[in-house]
Amino acid sequence: MKLKYKFWFEKDGEAVLTDLKYKILKEIKRKGSIKEASESLGISYKKALEHIKVMEKRLGFRVVKRERGKGAQLTPEAEHLLKKYEKAKEAFERLVHSLNEE
Repeated sequence: MKLKYKFWFEKDGEAVLTDLKYKILKEIKRKGSIKEASESLGISYKKALEHIKVMEKRLGFRVVKRERGKGAQLTPEAEHLLKKYEKAKEAFERLVHSLNEE
């Protein structure tokens, strides 16, 4: 038997950063484009944009700077959010690894 888990960040009881939203932000950071990030993840541009808008609305700040013809990049606040998520994910993975070894 193996321990599995899912986690996400919430604000006021609503999901703000899930695994998919995390992946969208990471791909935007890597590709510099929402369109290319969505293609890389196998989701539509519209779906990626909806996830970004939901995050921004719930957080109360922009997570992606978009300029037509110039691509997209993460805001400093989004970069900080990614670091917090990655730190939490690493902690969970260490815990799961240690429990699965028992």
